[in-house]
Formats: sequence, structure tokens, C-alpha cells
Amino acid sequence: MDKSLQHISISHKTASIILRERYYISETEKEVLIKSIRTRFPDITGLFVLATCNRTEIYFESTQASGSCMLEFFIKYKVKSNIKDDAELFSYSNNTEDTIKHLLQVSSGLESMVIGDAEIIHQIKKAYHFSMAHNLQGSLLERALQTVFKTHKRISNETTFRDGTTSVAYKSLKVIRDSYAKANVKSKKILFVGAGDIVKQLFKYNNKFNFNNIYISNRSQEKAEVLAKTNNSKTYDWNKVIENNFQGFDVIISAVSNCHHIIKNIGDSTKKIILIDLAVPSNFDKSITQSKNIIYFDLDTISVELKETKEKRLAATNQISAIISEELHIYLQWIQKGPFRELIAKYKTMVSKKVQNHFEDHLGPHNIEKMKEITNQVMRKLMEENGTINTSLKLDALILQHIER
Repeated sequence: MDKSLQHISISHKTASIILRERYYISETEKEVLIKSIRTRFPDITGLFVLATCNRTEIYFESTQASGSCMLEFFIKYKVKSNIKDDAELFSYSNNTEDTIKHLLQVSSGLESMVIGDAEIIHQIKKAYHFSMAHNLQGSLLERALQTVFKTHKRISNETTFRDGTTSVAYKSLKVIRDSYAKANVKSKKILFVGAGDIVKQLFKYNNKFNFNNIYISNRSQEKAEVLAKTNNSKTYDWNKVIENNFQGFDVIISAVSNCHHIIKNIGDSTKKIILIDLAVPSNFDKSITQSKNIIYFDLDTISVELKETKEKRLAATNQISAIISEELHIYLQWIQKGPFRELIAKYKTMVSKKVQNHFEDHLGPHNIEKMKEITNQVMRKLMEENGTINTSLKLDALILQHIER
């Protein structure tokens, strides 16, 4: 049986976050999982585990294992029950063509919760490096991932699909960066109010901006302390937020639920202050935004550009699909030429051995570089323009001819 590339997948398209959490694979758990998979399926030569907040997927290269078998194994491994019910949360494929097509759609951002999300390619690269570190590339999988990286590059260079962002958190941080002089923007004193998803995204995207003077305040001091410790920032007393005591801050981003107009006053200031309100209902009383020193953004103003970006990305999806189809076709052609590549490899081994024998019999000490050069010259001569090997040529005479040149 020929090797095939297969996969199983659970994602935001098939399951809620509560259900997806059952099947999330942490970085530390990956080690144990791959050992269990290799024990259960010893014929697997390539293995790739992709785990994000929106999806958990296992890609594998095998001659015997199937997607359905891997799915049953994985559910038992994670939850040990509800196999039949939970199987409906997954999609899978036993087919190489379907698997590579799915991987290309995922890596391009077409399958992301936020269409065109560029974060997925970084997550794929991280998973790829994990596979390499454990010698789990496999020929089909390695070629598939190189196709992914090539496709990503083409999308970036040939389309507008990667232009802009659709994240309000990212756009908020970009607003800060664009509002101050480059020399001192990173040290501006910034306050994040809240500890929910948006604030977590702010911290995540700050890896790209590197603001280094961030404070966080939240009703739950414990949550604020956890986020502060994780993200190398400081906490700010929630009571001071209630008192509207914001002395010294250059930027306040608020995203607290159920706190309508919690911020009614920021005090007198002669310097520029940026206020960004990402809450519904709004956290800022807009009456405080009338001061000439205050620059104010709410979700509507932040989202205008994001809406345009999303529309541009949707308009580019046909281009993305066309690129994916082209790269999928090239990948399938590569698979079809597999037997011919094996034949060439056998011939090259035979030619290399004959060249070595000629050197040993007639030319004395080995000249490794010269032998490699002659082997390659003979192989080029054996290969005809139509991509086949000319077996009618007399090999020994041909080798001798190139040696005597």
C-alpha cells in the first residue's frame, strides 16, 4: 500500500470553545502524545500536531493507519469516553489530496475565525519546527509544508489578502504607535482596564509592538496579577480606577463589561492623552473627550478601517483559492513523479559505484569531487529531454568517455 497523508481536525467550525477545550494539546503534552501515537501506529513516518485556540489538528503520513483510526485513538486518549458523540465534532480525511487542500486552506487563513488571520502561519511554523526536532517530517509531509510556505509567500506578494488587520486589539496598539514620536513611544505609560479576551489580545499583540510600561487593572485583583506576571507588566489598584485617578498615564484602553461610564474624569492634563474604549456599553463618559489634549477612539472609529480590511480580504478570496489550486496541482504532480524519482536514485547509485570502480582500477587514489562531477555528467546524459532514462546507452563506455575528457 502506498503512503498517504491524512488528518483529523476539530475547529471553531465544528465545535464550541467548551468542546474544543477537551482536545487542546499544550506544548508539554505534545511530547507524550506523539510517543503514544508512534507506539499505536508504528508505520507512521511523518507527524504534525497543530494546536491553537481555534483548532486542534493531527496530520500524519502512513501506509496503514487511517483517519478514522487516528480519530478514535485521539478521542480515547483525551476523554476516554463519548467516542461516538465526540467523533461528530471532528472532520477527517484518509486522502492525500483532500488533506493537503485542507492544510493549504487553513494555513492561508481562509478557515480562520478572523478571515486572513496571519497568526496561523506562525503557529504552523512552530509546529513544523517541533516535528523537525523529533525527526517526524516524512517525505509527503515535508513537501506539503514547503508547499504551505510557498503558498503563504505567494499570497503575501500577489494579493492584498494580508494587508491590514481585522483585530481591534492590534489596531488599538497601532493607534498608540502612530500617535507618538518613534523615539519614545515604547516607554509611554499605558493602562489596560479589564482582564477579558480583548485585554489578553492586547498583551498578545504587544509582542509585535514591545511597549514596555504597561499597567493592568481589574475588579479581580487575582486575574490582574496573573496577566501582569505572565506579560511582564504591573498592576494598578482597581479602587483608583473607580476614583478616576489616572495621574501619569499617557494611554488608557478600557474593555470592562457591565461598567457603563465607569470613567468620567481623567483630571487636568497639559499633555496628550489617548483614550480607547473597547467596551459595550462604553466605559468612558464622552463628555471628558472634549478637552483639546484628549484623543478619543471607540469601537466604531477603531472598526471603520477593520471593516474595510475585511471587505478587501473577502474580495481577494478568489485569488487565494486560485493560488491554492495551482500549488495543490504542483504537489500532486510531484507525487505522481515519485516512482520515477526512485528509479533515478537507483540509477545514480549504480552509476556512482561504477565510476568509483573505474577510479580504483585505473586512476589510483580517489578524487571524490571528480567522481561526483562525472556521476552527474553521466546521469544528465542518460536522461532524455522527455524525462525518461535512456537505457540503450552503454553505461561503461559512457563513464569512460567522461573520465577521459
